[in-house]
Amino acid sequence: MSLLVACASGPVAGDREPDQTTDADVLLAGAGVPHVVVAEAFLTPMTPADNVDSPALSVGADGRPLLLATAKASGRLMKYDGDTGATAGVVGREGKAAGEFDRPNGIFAIDDLVFVVERDNRRVQVLRAPAMAALGSFGQAELQQPYGIWLHRTAPGRYEVLVSDAYMSGKDAAGNDIVPPLAELDRRLRRYAVEVGKDAVQARLAGNVGDTGAAGAIRIPESVWGDPAHDRLLVAEEDASIGTAVRVYDIAGSYLGRDVGRGVFKAQAEGIALWQCDDGSGYWITTDQFKDRSLFHVWDRRSLAHVGAFAGRVVGNTDGVWLHQGPTPRFPQGVFYAVHDDMGVGAFDWRDIAAALKLPACGEH
Repeated sequence: MSLLVACASGPVAGDREPDQTTDADVLLAGAGVPHVVVAEAFLTPMTPADNVDSPALSVGADGRPLLLATAKASGRLMKYDGDTGATAGVVGREGKAAGEFDRPNGIFAIDDLVFVVERDNRRVQVLRAPAMAALGSFGQAELQQPYGIWLHRTAPGRYEVLVSDAYMSGKDAAGNDIVPPLAELDRRLRRYAVEVGKDAVQARLAGNVGDTGAAGAIRIPESVWGDPAHDRLLVAEEDASIGTAVRVYDIAGSYLGRDVGRGVFKAQAEGIALWQCDDGSGYWITTDQFKDRSLFHVWDRRSLAHVGAFAGRVVGNTDGVWLHQGPTPRFPQGVFYAVHDDMGVGAFDWRDIAAALKLPACGEH
């Protein structure tokens, strides 16, 4: 396992994301937040020039796990062996054509499909694994500055897709994005009905999500994840100036008057994942993006009560995460992936997480 650590120099003002400011880095060291340490199973090779953002795992019909990660700076997808972290090549190049990417950010793998959000092409592109053939794209007519994605299957070949849209109202003198007024935050998530055929994609905008009240509005959105069984949609509020947290909506898009992690997050709420059991139990995992070592908070799926927190030995400054609950040869009880400092991806064996936090397995609650 490589233990390469580098200090991120930070983006220049012109390339700064809405959640990035010029404030001093917030560090887990000395923050006094109780947590356990879980060693990474592996780290992928580090490639700082790619600006790695979000991971997803696609498991082929042969059971081989392919770990993918978006590379914002180089306009491509990174490919790794999901069990070892070894480099397995790249997908695409920077551009606007099918199979090309411009500032890819969010990514989601389901069935044999991979959905990739491209901020600067203002679209979601759909690929078919393992060949990663481009099938089509959608969202160009509505999306302004898309980042995160969550989706679920509604029927064979049909999906409900939610894409976060961090449109802003220009920049201030320091190069920071200006958050729109509350009344204009009613389109923070775009909802699409998508049908994927053998070699084509059809999609229609099915609605918009966004509360415009002071309590429920999402000023800076990115990560989003849903739990239809409990009628919940969790959205990370990354605006630290108003108190970073995870807002709780219902699947239809109404704010439920509740936040997860208010006062618990000390850095910035980021990636979200869900471990789900058939009986409705399970765990939410949310990321607190400390620059030195990321902290991953675990919450009870039903009650949203805080269960505990863990950090790796190395992984820090995490943007996207991905939780694969099914077995792979290396991880028979699942694996949690987290981006490390814009350079690569770290993997955590779910058995190690569960043991460290004494999390009951499905069926043991």
